[in-house]
Amino acid sequence: MSIIADDNDFEQKKVKKNPVIKAESIEFDKNFENSIRPKSFDTYIGQSALKETLKISIEAAKKRGLPLDHLLFYGPPGLGKTTLAGVIAEQTGVEIKITSAPALERPRDIIGILMSLKGGEILFIDEIHRLNKVAEEILYPAMEDFYLDMTTGKSQTVKTLRIPLPKFTLIGATTKAGELSGPLRDRFGIIHRLEFYSEDELAQVIKRTAGILDIEINDEGAYAIAKRSRGTPRIANRLVKRVSDFALVKYDGKITADIANQALDVLKIDNYGLDNTDRSLLKLIIEKYNGGPVGIETIAAAIGEDTRTIEDVCEPFLLQAGLLQRTPRGRKVSPAAYKHLGYKCQSEQQTLWQ
Repeated sequence: MSIIADDNDFEQKKVKKNPVIKAESIEFDKNFENSIRPKSFDTYIGQSALKETLKISIEAAKKRGLPLDHLLFYGPPGLGKTTLAGVIAEQTGVEIKITSAPALERPRDIIGILMSLKGGEILFIDEIHRLNKVAEEILYPAMEDFYLDMTTGKSQTVKTLRIPLPKFTLIGATTKAGELSGPLRDRFGIIHRLEFYSEDELAQVIKRTAGILDIEINDEGAYAIAKRSRGTPRIANRLVKRVSDFALVKYDGKITADIANQALDVLKIDNYGLDNTDRSLLKLIIEKYNGGPVGIETIAAAIGEDTRTIEDVCEPFLLQAGLLQRTPRGRKVSPAAYKHLGYKCQSEQQTLWQ
């Protein structure tokens, strides 16, 4: 979860004015998000290998009496990077301060955050690949030696001051690990990719969320929602609410497989978990560009989305599901996508034309 400004100007100004916000005060359907957020590794579902690594690292840090090494989590959005940072803070018994790289516009923003940290605290920076160069260079000595290098004076009177910082843990999260500079990436002691969830794991997430929100759901209903959740817990939790609304208005409130499927059909989310934007993207490449390849900018302009939305939101799952391919010349639609959308595969069309 990044610092997300609401649509109103007041919230946007508040985020820019104060780039550090406590975890519990971030606004993204606040009550819902906070009510379902796991607080321990036992209640955090999925990412088993990463959890075991973190448990060992946390225990080792406690025995040494040192803060946890800096961590970098990367992977598609919605897989629980921010939630995991909160769990780590709970398990280590320290405070966590949360910000996002776009909020750190000026040097004094990052300097103020670092100087406000107490020993052992965690600083979580979302979208860390978007840090500007100045903020990144300020972080280097802070992460490595726990010092702030600052300059005072002008011209020939310039002096460099080294201000000691308490030892802290930086947790960075990014959807684009490849855009991090080498020097910044190398300063993280633990680097781990978060993977898409299986349907079994998502069904567990859904049943846990439903239990917290007092929503009645059976196993078949949970799996029906999990199947269309794109391997992403955030999407699964959102769909639970939407399907619950449908079940409450149209039926007795209990979610079954049949009711879940009806609700998701109304929401135009298909059996692959694709929504209108995903299908528009794939259909555009098939119908207008013979299946591709076609450049990302062309796709974005044609379907009315920006390139970042396509790259960060749409593409990760489409690539994972084998519906889209990235080539040096652009994006191509796979035979599986032709079949799913009811088109004849390009190779079959070529045979007919001949």
